[in-house]
This record gives sequence, C-alpha cells and structure tokens, in this order.
Amino acid sequence: MNTQSTAVHIRLWHREFWLMAIANLLLSMAVTMLIPSLPLWLDGSLQMNPTMVGLTMGAFALGLFLPGAFCSFLVQHYRRNMVFILSVLVLAATMAVPLLAPSVLSGRPLLLVAWRVVQGAAFGLSQMVLTSTLIIDTCESHQRTEANHSATWFGRFALSLGPMAGLLLLQAGDFRWVLTAAIVGCALTVLLILCIHFPFRVPEDNVRLVSLDRFFLPNGFPLMLNMMLVTVAVGLMMSMAITVHAYGLVMLGFLLALLAQRFVFRDAELKSEVVAGLLLIGAALLILFSQRHMIPADHSVLPSPLIGLGLGIVGARFLLFFIKLSRHCQRGTSQSTFMLGWESGLALGVGIGYACFAHRHGILLLVALALIVVALLLYVTFTHRWFIKHKNR
Repeated sequence: MNTQSTAVHIRLWHREFWLMAIANLLLSMAVTMLIPSLPLWLDGSLQMNPTMVGLTMGAFALGLFLPGAFCSFLVQHYRRNMVFILSVLVLAATMAVPLLAPSVLSGRPLLLVAWRVVQGAAFGLSQMVLTSTLIIDTCESHQRTEANHSATWFGRFALSLGPMAGLLLLQAGDFRWVLTAAIVGCALTVLLILCIHFPFRVPEDNVRLVSLDRFFLPNGFPLMLNMMLVTVAVGLMMSMAITVHAYGLVMLGFLLALLAQRFVFRDAELKSEVVAGLLLIGAALLILFSQRHMIPADHSVLPSPLIGLGLGIVGARFLLFFIKLSRHCQRGTSQSTFMLGWESGLALGVGIGYACFAHRHGILLLVALALIVVALLLYVTFTHRWFIKHKNR
C-alpha cells in the first residue's frame, strides 16, 4: 500500500504540476498583496473615507461571481490555457491603471468600485479555469484529489506571503512598488503556463452560453455557507493593522496544519478536524480581544500561528468535503464553488471590517468571534451530518 502511494505521489509531482502550482502561488500573491496595501493608498493618497474603502475592497467579491456562468462555454470553445492567460493579462492591466493613469481613479469612487469588480472577475475566471480544468487535464483520474488538495495549498500560502510582500514593498518604497510586483507576478504566471503543453480537447456539441458547469455546485451551498462564516471572520481580522512578522507567523501555522493533517488527524474522527480548527481560531480571537488596547507590535506572537493552523485545517478539510460531495464530472464545479466561498468570504470580511469597524477593533473581534461560534455550532448540529448523508464519493 505504501509503495503504491509513493508511486502515485511521484507521478503527480511532475514538471507541469509544479509549474501550475507555482503559477497559482504567484497569481494569488499578486491579489493578496493588495489586501493590506490598497486600503492605505485609498485612505492616504485618494483621501477616501472608511466606508468607501470598505466598499472598494468588498467589491472584489462581486467580481468573482460575474464570469462564472460563462466559464464552461469559454473553456469548451477556446483553448483553455489561453482563456486563463487572457484573464491573467486583464488582471495585470487593472493593476497597471494606478501606475499609468493615477488621476483616472482619483475622486471617482464608483469607478474605483468598478475597477475592483473587474479585478475580481479576472481573478475569479483565472482561478476557475486553473482549478476546474487545467490542473485536472494534466493529471490521471486517480491523482486528481491529491492534485486539487496540493495546488490549493499553494494558493493558501499566498494568504500570508502576499500581504507580507505587500507590506515589505510599502516599507521599502510606496504603493507603486506593490503594483509593479503584482504585475510581475501576473507576467511570471503567464510565462509558467506557456511552458506547459495541454492536450487538445475536442469541443463538446451544444454547450450552453450560460450554465452552472465549472461554476457553482447548488447542492454544495450548505458547505459554502458554513465555510464563508469562517473566511468572513478571517477577512475581518485582516482589515486590522497587522505587522509583517504576524503574517509570517500565520505561514508557520499553515506549515503546522500540513503536519497536523499528516500525523495528528490521519486516523482521527472525520468531524474532529473542523471542530479543532474552529476552536483554534476562536482561541486566537479571544487572545486578540484581551490585547485589543495594545499596538500591533506588542501583541502576543501566539494568535497568528493559531489562526494559520486553524484556518489551514478547516480550509483543507472543506476542500475535500466539496470534492466528495460532487458527482461524476462535477469535480471542476466543486473546486470553483470552494474557491468562490473562500475568496468571496475573505473579500467581504475585509470590506466589512473597513466600512463598519474602522478603529473599533474590540467590536470587530467580537463579531469575528461570534461568526466562528456560529460556524462551529452550525457544523456540529447540521453541516457534518448533512454532508455524511449527501456525499457521493
């Protein structure tokens, strides 16, 4: 059994898979760099009030959903890697707007919101194509669960690496440095995908222009709702003033989550992973609330790795739940649904944090804690049993 597992692992981590995993990391970092840096630019350079900063940041969530209904049509009628590349180039072009024409966005809040919606749409489409199509196309059928799980971890690491990079670039220069780095990340993503040969797929007949295929799994809505409660809470925390080293400790927590999956929860009860992850995030929030009057640099080092550990465990387990919930030929749709719930929850949390709880960290932390408690109660009393009843794998 161990020999077979090792052989599968070796075949999965081939050159093409490495390139796609790194591309996913770079693309996600290009977007997450803006989480701590863009609000500072909106507040400082454009003199926007907290409400408009929140609306601008939260508008990204709306954009994520806009291209989804056309995803299946696009990847069936055009070369799939080219659909991905064009969406990444559109994302890079939006990053270039403040660099090339900064006055265009100044004093135009509705245009700023539209700008973020387009960014969300470009990122959403690129993620859907990458996770629901490209990664699956280059893997054997028995490798696809491990491939989805591993590739998503690369995107999850960007949640700490991206903000770290954004803050470091702000310290070294200004917001233009962040945008330039994000554009370079998009360019490298395109180059990596161009290095991969994707097999030709004969277009299917009678593919509808608008469909839920590769976009949204309706029977996964309870899972998505439960997960979004968690990611909105994390997004709320990310709207606070967070230091570079705190994001680095979140990365440490992610690494601990990988070890925990392998050694702690390997033979544990299925329910235990999500419950433990939510308790860890809740404990981190309680610590942060007890230190809410301190400046960020004086906070305990404990909450950040706890958040990373808890979020890593919860995210990885919910991803596998979405895969097991999907029927035959719905794997890609389940991956897109997971991505939408994860990314939109984070964007909404960041937006709500700035719009409603600017400089009110105590209330923000209580709201985030309440969301985690609701997520835990919902999972224990309903979602887990519902999943066991409806899973298809």
